[in-house]
Amino acid sequence: MNYSDRNQRYWRRNLAVCVFGSFTTLVSLSMLLPFLPLYVQQLGVTSQADVVQWSAVAFGATFLGTAVTAPIWGRLADRYGRKPMLVRAAIGMAIVMSLIGLARNVTELVALRLFAGLIGGYASASIVMIGSQVPRERAGWALGILSTGALSGNLIGPLVGGFLPEFVGIRGTFFVGGGMIAVAALATILLVREDFDRVADARQRHQKNRPEGEGSKWPVIGALLVTAMMVLLANMSIEPIITVYIGDLGVPMDRQARVAGFVMAASALGSILTAARLGALADRVGSWKVIVGCLLLTGLVMVPQAFVTQWWQLAVLRGVMGMTLAGLLPAIAKLIRHSVEEHNTGKILGYLQSAQFSGQVIGPLIGGQIGAHFGLHHVFLVTAALLLVCAGMNGWMSYRYVGASAGTPSSRTLSRKVDNALEK
Repeated sequence: MNYSDRNQRYWRRNLAVCVFGSFTTLVSLSMLLPFLPLYVQQLGVTSQADVVQWSAVAFGATFLGTAVTAPIWGRLADRYGRKPMLVRAAIGMAIVMSLIGLARNVTELVALRLFAGLIGGYASASIVMIGSQVPRERAGWALGILSTGALSGNLIGPLVGGFLPEFVGIRGTFFVGGGMIAVAALATILLVREDFDRVADARQRHQKNRPEGEGSKWPVIGALLVTAMMVLLANMSIEPIITVYIGDLGVPMDRQARVAGFVMAASALGSILTAARLGALADRVGSWKVIVGCLLLTGLVMVPQAFVTQWWQLAVLRGVMGMTLAGLLPAIAKLIRHSVEEHNTGKILGYLQSAQFSGQVIGPLIGGQIGAHFGLHHVFLVTAALLLVCAGMNGWMSYRYVGASAGTPSSRTLSRKVDNALEK
């Protein structure tokens, strides 16, 4: 009996704990956004340009760390079990988050944020566990629910960070965040169940060192990893210029930060509304259809964002974009899980997390450079073009390597055959 079969009786309870843990950890990581520049100033940085630069470096350091180590933790999850990786991430992040509140200078702040990414990654470890345990026919729905928890954390975090420092101070906020993650660690230790047979799984790895047929799926896996990177790149490309863009739309200076926060939250709110539904849709009609359809719709919704005349129009379009983006990651994770043998699931899902966080790092860099050299409107147009190219690539990949085009209308039976071809 393989790992998935042994653990299918646990996946519902494990999913509930992982949703809670992903929510609390991402609330703790994202709640510093409203006051990060203020904390940088408290640590001795005085120049406005330096404050902006150090804030960006400190914010991105966590994602960079996670992108580097996610495949390593995924490989270790295959060897030593998924639950130890969850516990390691939760305890490590609880300690590091508290230490950030004790930082004495901006260098320590950046180093601790980087270390939080290197040692943490609870949400990433959750995807590896749930993606390995959930029955294949429920994978899209379960990963959509898990994605909803993470997105909710990213949405609520900045709101919490906006008022919590008034009550406990900026440094105290980090201790609160560390305490929240500690609760998630305790819940993980006590409630998560896993039947991991290291000897049997190790024997399976040695017997199937290169599974028959898996090598032919690597082009498909590569395309899916690129697509996962594009999801975060598309969402984050506007982040460096959004406040400036809102200023160009006539929003007064004293309202720009508040409006920018609302616009940023709109995409997360849209994703929360549709992530689970689109994940379930992938289970019913096929993941390739959902991936190509969501990429096309997101690319089309991105274009009018370059021509809005009011900030609320941008917020509405970002909300719609969040709704279309939400179906991508669950469907991608489901296809990747079906494309590899059981004993390689953690490693490949780790690569998936690395690709996502790479997009979160690359997106702001690309958006900032395009906005600075070619104009703010071009950020949306270039991102839209990249999404449409990505949709074409996925359609071609599904046709070339699976034998059917996911980008054209077809029956539900054909779509299921496309997914089943990867499962065999």
